[in-house]
Amino acid sequence: MGIVTDITKRFKSFSRYNQILKVLMKYGFEDLVHYLEENKRYTFIQKFIPNSTKKHVAQYSKWAKMRLVCEELGPTFVKFGQILSNRPDLVPLELTIELEKLQDNVPPMSEDLAKEVVETELKNSVEHLFAWFEPTPFASASMAQVHKVTLHSGKRIALKIQRAGIHDVIVEDIKVMYKIARILEHRIPSLKSFDPVGLVKNFESSILKELDFIHESINVQRFYNNIKKDDSLEQFAQAPKVYQEFTTSRVLALEFVSGIKIDRIEELKAKNVDTKIIARRLSISFYKQIFEYGFFHADPHPGNLLVLPNNHICYLDFGMMGSMLPRDITIFGRLFMAITDKDVKKIIKVLQALSNNAPIANRRDLEFDINEFVEKYYVRDIHDNEMSTVLLELKDIIISHGLKVPTYFFLFARSLVTIEGVIEKLDPDLEQFEIAKPYLTASATRKYNPIKMGKKVINSIVELTDYIEELPMDLKNAIRKINSGQIKVDLTHKGIDPMVHTLQRITKQLITAFIMVALIVGASLFIAFKILPLWKGISVIGIICFVIAFLLGFGMLSNIKKGDYDY
Repeated sequence: MGIVTDITKRFKSFSRYNQILKVLMKYGFEDLVHYLEENKRYTFIQKFIPNSTKKHVAQYSKWAKMRLVCEELGPTFVKFGQILSNRPDLVPLELTIELEKLQDNVPPMSEDLAKEVVETELKNSVEHLFAWFEPTPFASASMAQVHKVTLHSGKRIALKIQRAGIHDVIVEDIKVMYKIARILEHRIPSLKSFDPVGLVKNFESSILKELDFIHESINVQRFYNNIKKDDSLEQFAQAPKVYQEFTTSRVLALEFVSGIKIDRIEELKAKNVDTKIIARRLSISFYKQIFEYGFFHADPHPGNLLVLPNNHICYLDFGMMGSMLPRDITIFGRLFMAITDKDVKKIIKVLQALSNNAPIANRRDLEFDINEFVEKYYVRDIHDNEMSTVLLELKDIIISHGLKVPTYFFLFARSLVTIEGVIEKLDPDLEQFEIAKPYLTASATRKYNPIKMGKKVINSIVELTDYIEELPMDLKNAIRKINSGQIKVDLTHKGIDPMVHTLQRITKQLITAFIMVALIVGASLFIAFKILPLWKGISVIGIICFVIAFLLGFGMLSNIKKGDYDY
C-alpha cells in the first residue's frame, strides 16, 4: 500500500506541475516555461491552447496576466500572490497593485461536507453540539467558510470551517513551488538575490499558520486582551470572544457580532451614525494598536470592519496580524518625529537602527535623497502627507540604497494604506497625521520615562552585582585550570592571592562608582519630574538618592586612601 500511495502522490505532483506549465503558457509566459522545461515539452503543451484564448489574453498587461495566473491556479497561488503584494522590496509597483486585487471567492462546500468536518473535529454530532446550524454559510472563501450557529444556551456564534482537503492541496502545491523555485534559482543566476527558495519557505510558514485555526484563535484572544486591558476613554475598538470548547485546528468558534459594514455609508447615515466620528475612532483605534499594543490588524479592509450600535468598531478575521518589538515602536515614533523636525541626519540614524545598523554604500547619496524627501514633505498639503504616503516614499529610498528593514515594515505600510482608504470615504477632511502625533510622541519618548529608567538602572546594578560576585570564583577556577595544565599559558605568576584581592577591591570601587552615577542620574530625574512624595516641592526619593550617593562617595574615598594594605 505504501508503494501505491507514493506512486499516487508522485503522479499528483507531476500532473499539478504540468497544469502550472499549461496555465503559464496560456497567459504568454513561454520564456519562463522555457527555463522550467529544458526538454522542450512546452511546445507540445502549447498545441492544446486555442488561438481564441491567446487573443483574449493578449488584451491584458504583463502584470495583470500574473494576477490571472495566480487566480486560475487556485488558493495556494492566490495566497502566495497576496503575501507577495506585501513585499514591494521584491516586486515592481505595477505587480504589487495587481496582486492586491486578488480574490479567492469560490462556491461554498455543501452542508453535509461542512457538518462532516465539524463532527470529525469536535468528536460529536452537530445536532448534539448546537441548537441550530445554519445550512448556508454567510461568508465563503477558498480556504474556509463561516456558518451562523446557535448554542444550546441561546448564544449565537460564527463557526469558521476549513474546507475539506484544502490542507493536502496546499501541501502538494508547496512541493511543486519548491521544485519551480529550485529550477529557476539554478537556471537563472540573477534570481539568486531574490532567494526564490527562501520566499517559498516563508510562504509555507505563513500559510500553514493560517491553516491552523488555533493560531488564529490566539491572535483573536491577544487582540481581545489588549482592548480589554485598555481602560482609556479613547478605546473604541472591539473584537469577538473566542469559544475555546468549539475551536480546533480546523474549526474556529467566535462570538457572532452584528453590525454594519464600515463602507456602507448610506446605511450608516440612515441609522443616524456620524461617519466623521467613526472615521476618527477608527484612526485612533488603529494607532493605538501600532504604538501602544505593538500588535495590529494587518488586513483592515471594509469587509473586516463593522460599526456597532454604540459607535464602536469591531475587527474581524485575524489570520493576518502584525507584531512589533517595543524597540521598533520607539524607532517608528522617532522616525516620524525626525521627519517633522526636518532632521536628515536623525532620519538616517533611525533608518539604520531599523535595519540593524546595516552599512550604507553611499551616505552622501542617501542624505541627498532623504533631504529631497523632507523638502517635498513640507510643501505638500496635509492630506498628501498621510503616514502611509510617508512610509511608501521612504520604502523606495530604503530599497534603492540596499537597507534591510523587518518584513512587518511593509505589512505596516500596506495596512496603513488600507485603513486610510477606509477613513477617506468616511471623512475626507480628517487630518490623520494630527491624530497620530500624540501616539508618535509618546512612543518616541517612552524610553525616557524616569520610572522605567530607574527600573533599568536597578536591573543593571543587580545583574552587574551578580556578575561581580561570581568573578572571583571564575577567576580562581581559571587559575586552577592553568595550574593543572588544562589551559596552557606562557605566563610566570607570583603572589596570585594579593593580585586577586586587588582585583576584588578595584571591582568593588567600580561598582560603587557605577551605583553613585546611577543614583545621581535617578535623583536628578526624580527631582526634575517631581515624583511623589514631595517635601517643599522637591521629590523625597530624589533627596534620599543624593544622600546615599554622598555616603557611598565618602566611603569609596576612604577605601582608596587605605590602598592595598588592608589585606
